[in-house]
Amino acid sequence: MNVYDFDNTLYDGESILQMFSTHLKRNPGIILYLPFIIHGLYKYKHNKMTEEEMLARCSRLVKGLLRGAQDAEADAAAFWDKYEHRLFPYYKFQQRPDDLVISAGPEESLREICKRMGISRYIGTVVDEEAKTIEFFCFGSNKVKAFRERYPNEQIDNFYTDSMSDKPLMDIARHVFLVKKGWLKQIK
Repeated sequence: MNVYDFDNTLYDGESILQMFSTHLKRNPGIILYLPFIIHGLYKYKHNKMTEEEMLARCSRLVKGLLRGAQDAEADAAAFWDKYEHRLFPYYKFQQRPDDLVISAGPEESLREICKRMGISRYIGTVVDEEAKTIEFFCFGSNKVKAFRERYPNEQIDNFYTDSMSDKPLMDIARHVFLVKKGWLKQIK
């Protein structure tokens, strides 16, 4: 099985930043979260944030972003209509039927883009939209936990990521590829 992170791995950029800009048009008050997001992404990408710190940061962000949200499914479809063109082209040349996307991004958003890409298996952060809380945060060692729960008898042949924050998944994969701007470099 091939397993892929999403942001900066299959997608050129951090989808959360683009989602933020989409929500900003509907709710301009959330501009106050922008420094919070940028600082968090910097710490995350440089592996300088614990899972607990990341969860606390994301929980706060979810409450802000969901304020005024109407329909997550429709929002995800509208978002991907605008940003789907940012998918890296390398993926379509190596796609397999058993591929899995595992990301810290929200499952509602992953569901829509994975459907468009022809990927039936994905794991992401589970958000309770009504309560505006995170039910399961798919980050760090939680990615391994979610993988093992859903696919207990599967082995990761190839894992693709852009970040050392995915080290727990790297450790259980046979081969690891670091992705930088759509270019792959095998590191394990």
